[in-house]
Amino acid sequence: MILQLAADMASWFFIVAGSAGIVISALGLLRLPDFYTRLHAGGVTDTFGAELLIVGLAFQSGFSLLTVKLFIIGLFLFFTGPAATHAAANAAWVAGLRPRLAERADETSDGQRP
Repeated sequence: MILQLAADMASWFFIVAGSAGIVISALGLLRLPDFYTRLHAGGVTDTFGAELLIVGLAFQSGFSLLTVKLFIIGLFLFFTGPAATHAAANAAWVAGLRPRLAERADETSDGQRP
């Protein structure tokens, strides 16, 4: 009884924390100024939020084959999320998209480096 209550509390903690991370990521996508900062907010927090959700679901399901499947999905997301983010950033850079903040710093410094 106590062990089941502890597992439920841990699972809900991870599920709520993962959901909060994904909501923060969505707010970052709406609020941040340019592609690269939005990509960073989306890539990092979505990967972390998804991992927390998967850990919470694994606690909720107990020790079974479903838990193994959840951890395989988590491992897949752990490696493909950052790789996809890097690929998108590299494609944007090759296409000529530069960070907005770097352009603003060049305009204010009159072309001279400190």
